[in-house]
Amino acid sequence: MKKKDSILQAATYLFSRKGFKDTSMAELSRMTGAAEGTIFYHFKNKQEIFLTILKNLKEDILPEFERYKGEKSFKTGLDMMEETVSFYLYVAGLKEDLFSILHQRYPYELAETNPECREILEAIYNCFVDIFETAIRAGQEDGSIGDLPARKSALILFSMVDSLVRFRMYNLYDVGALYNEMIASCRRMLGKAKR
Repeated sequence: MKKKDSILQAATYLFSRKGFKDTSMAELSRMTGAAEGTIFYHFKNKQEIFLTILKNLKEDILPEFERYKGEKSFKTGLDMMEETVSFYLYVAGLKEDLFSILHQRYPYELAETNPECREILEAIYNCFVDIFETAIRAGQEDGSIGDLPARKSALILFSMVDSLVRFRMYNLYDVGALYNEMIASCRRMLGKAKR
């Protein structure tokens, strides 16, 4: 593994466990075996490391979902939505350190003053919501999902699913026990009930 990649991997681990502010460059240096000067050779400061981690998350998300979608066939858009929910939960578990960073307060504080961070966060969340919206629109085309505002519904569904990710990360609830009820709620919300 290249030194730059090992620095990012170690920083991801430390940021996810300790947060950005409580992670020191000395600690990162000890963990990677790289002198602080070597770290600063690859990254100008700790904030650049953090932004690179967020960028990598953004760049990894869509290909993961596209690959998954390409491997599956869906009978209906509603089925696609269920699979999207399942896969989002799977990816969040697979990339738990990255999602932990994403769910911390620091990225949003930084985004208030750093336009690059704001742009990256918006791109990440737009990517997530776009995936949910794609399933809703597919369901509207095939008749498995009712006539409702696709983008707003995608935002609501994504928020519900992402809340389960937070519950799992903080060990608040057994997410597996909530999964079926959440899918049933999604089906009711998106169904063709009389409005």
